[in-house]
Amino acid sequence: MAGDRGSSRWSRRQFVKAAGVGALAAATGLPRRARAQGKTLKIIQWSHFVPGYDKWFDGTFCKQWGDRHGTRVIVDHISIPEINARAAAEVSAQKGHDLFMFLSPPAAYEKQVLDHTEIYQQVEKRWGKVNDLGHKSTFNPKTKKYFAFADSYVPDPGNYRQDLWSQVGFPHGPDTWEDLRKGAAAIKQKIGNPCGVGLSQELDTNMAMRALLWSFGGSVQDAEGRVVINSPQTVQALEFMRALQKEAQTGEVFTWDPSSNNRGILAGKLSFVLNAISVTRTAEKENPEMSKKIQIVPALKGPVRRMAAEHVMDCYVIWKFAENKDGAKQFLVDYMDAFGDAFKASEFYNFPCFPKTVPDLAQQVSNDPKGVPPDKYKVLSGVTEWATNVGYPGYATAAIDEVFNTFVIPTMFAKVARDELPAREAAKAAEAAVKRIFDKWK
Repeated sequence: MAGDRGSSRWSRRQFVKAAGVGALAAATGLPRRARAQGKTLKIIQWSHFVPGYDKWFDGTFCKQWGDRHGTRVIVDHISIPEINARAAAEVSAQKGHDLFMFLSPPAAYEKQVLDHTEIYQQVEKRWGKVNDLGHKSTFNPKTKKYFAFADSYVPDPGNYRQDLWSQVGFPHGPDTWEDLRKGAAAIKQKIGNPCGVGLSQELDTNMAMRALLWSFGGSVQDAEGRVVINSPQTVQALEFMRALQKEAQTGEVFTWDPSSNNRGILAGKLSFVLNAISVTRTAEKENPEMSKKIQIVPALKGPVRRMAAEHVMDCYVIWKFAENKDGAKQFLVDYMDAFGDAFKASEFYNFPCFPKTVPDLAQQVSNDPKGVPPDKYKVLSGVTEWATNVGYPGYATAAIDEVFNTFVIPTMFAKVARDELPAREAAKAAEAAVKRIFDKWK
């Protein structure tokens, strides 16, 4: 893959520049670290759901990296809803951070960022190939460029209340979407707790509806990038979601924000949510008794396959207008060297796009002292068998990026679930919207 593209050899200009720096050091007698003093590296990324990760990243890794490289590292944290607006503002101003982290593939910004191939090549020399999820989330097969660097992704399993599901004959939670419909409906009727699969214009809904769509055999595009959203499989998925909404949910899901499902299940209101393990990690700290009740299952299986999007896809970009491009590149390479620590600091939230950086991942997730039982997170060891990129079965292109960020898929499902449109008409309307976007990016 990336390691086979381009060349990692220095250009003559780079060599002369490096030689000049060496000569200057010899003349002045200054060590390299002293020469680098005064540099700054500015990073912006989300406020992590696991506070301990930000504490490690900001206070340990960035501090140590900055000391080694004579660089002041500034890390700004923002909330999920702010990310896209902030990115647009920086591009408009052609000024901002050296490293900007997105939570979904930012293909639409390819012309505003460096080609990140060189970074992949350097990391792959140390840690082997990037996994297919990271590759398809950041590579443009037409231009042969990497528009971002994927360091990690977050699994998107199901979180269920074991005490509630046991009462309706599912002690191990739902395994299929049909299990979810039957069990969640029974729980709501018998006990009163609704299911919590979002249907609003927010990140979690975007992921959940894609998982449902793919599991029923539908998709936005095919492997060649052709629009195929208007299909019998899509209609079937839409009709299923309408039934789930009517039988097992409440209207609150139409106005949810990204943390509504977390809050709902942690408060004891919901029987099931599709979310990362931020749900259970939060419960372990704030409500240990509830944490014992909430268990996790892999992506639900549909009539065609068991498939889900990654919950979030960590994608760093280096803007063309970044002031410290070389520092940003080196930071990402060195960050991958420390990813084993990052995985632990994230409490198994951030999974590696370079699997060899956490060689004992299966063992770690199978025996966690904070989990009740200790093998609570074992199901995550098989995540690569069911996690995929938002452009499945193709690449996460700029067109897919716009479809994602304009919430075409959640809107389609919500219209059917609210009885605003029949399933066939909603699929047709979504097809028209998707084709307009794809035509724009041809």
